[in-house]
Amino acid sequence: MMSRYAAFVFFLYFGVVSHGIEVEVKNDDKLCLYANLTVSFSVTYEIADNKNKTISFELPANASSKGSQCNDTNSILKLSFLDGHSWSVDFSLKDKNYQADTMTFVYNLNDSKVFPDSSSNGTVTVTTKPDITDVGVNTSYSCKSKDTLVASLQANMTLSDVLIQAFIVGGNRSKNLTTCPADTPVTPTPTHVTNATTVAPVTNATTVAPVTNATTVAPPTTPTPTLPTPTVGNYSIRHDANSTACLLANFGLRIGFTQNKKYQEVNFDPPTEVSGSCGVDNSELILVSNNITVSLSFYNDTKKFRLHAVNVTINSSSGVFAQSSANLSLWEAAVGSSYMCNKEQNFTITSLLSFYTFSLHVQPFGVKNGLYSTAEECFLDSDLSFLVPIAVGVALSFLIILVLISYLIGRRKSRTGYQSV
Repeated sequence: MMSRYAAFVFFLYFGVVSHGIEVEVKNDDKLCLYANLTVSFSVTYEIADNKNKTISFELPANASSKGSQCNDTNSILKLSFLDGHSWSVDFSLKDKNYQADTMTFVYNLNDSKVFPDSSSNGTVTVTTKPDITDVGVNTSYSCKSKDTLVASLQANMTLSDVLIQAFIVGGNRSKNLTTCPADTPVTPTPTHVTNATTVAPVTNATTVAPVTNATTVAPPTTPTPTLPTPTVGNYSIRHDANSTACLLANFGLRIGFTQNKKYQEVNFDPPTEVSGSCGVDNSELILVSNNITVSLSFYNDTKKFRLHAVNVTINSSSGVFAQSSANLSLWEAAVGSSYMCNKEQNFTITSLLSFYTFSLHVQPFGVKNGLYSTAEECFLDSDLSFLVPIAVGVALSFLIILVLISYLIGRRKSRTGYQSV
């Protein structure tokens, strides 16, 4: 029979104390799987008034390892906690190496202690594939660095201080380690050479004396090239395969984001995955392209619709960037019409996230026969936008004339006063 236990342990790493959980799984009284790690979760869920709330919590120390098991080719580490929540990893062994195939997080939105004020019900299951591969059968996988895994638009998992041996031979743990790339120190590349001797080439038997104490000069920095106009994507959502579109959208999108105090911009290419839903009061469009996921949520108040929530996740070379806002009032138009803006628009989503849209046309409600309804144009597209510089010019001209008249009148009075003395 299999026995197991979970205990609370502490890690001291770079002077910071963190919490973790230690698990031993046995088969026939022999240790077959060992794990010692810290897992934290971040979940965004819906509350009243179509708002979202984000909470973060750690895998608790009293999590139960019931359901964990291991055999010759497959092992499962499963930790259940609180009211209907669990986290698990499936491992597989091939030849002399093993890997983690899937990581699964199950959370229960009915648990009011973890998810207060949740307006959603039921249990949500999200999965992802961790980067734990090619681990020798007689070694443990070690990774002290934090690794954030984006399982969905709503749920992230962060692992740290990880030590796992999924297939233990003979019931005894191995002291050999397979270390993750994030823990591997990087040797800095020299930026310049001092006290170097540079010899000029010899031409026509003319010898040039060597130059000592020379310093190599770095080449001038090339300015970051301006991004081209993003490609316009055309998107539609249907209730089912036999129905016409219930949500229409087309636009080019550039995303500006600040990560690690560095501002960057990236064009969002037409996605490889398009999904979403259409409702009476709420509709959603989810786009996935390369390493970027964009979720757009629209709200219908019976008179007008608007873009009220945005969620963006970017897997960049610097790590995972994730930002969301659920208090927006953008792309607003009357229900039964569409919203259009051909010119470039700039929207501040959060302090770290901006949208630049091009050739925007969207209708999330009231689509008939799969076609756009009459469009309400943005101010930039309307003829009124050309009146603004004209009005400003007229006002300035009038002000200049008024100043000149005042000056002339004042000067004339000054002269009259002088002559009367």
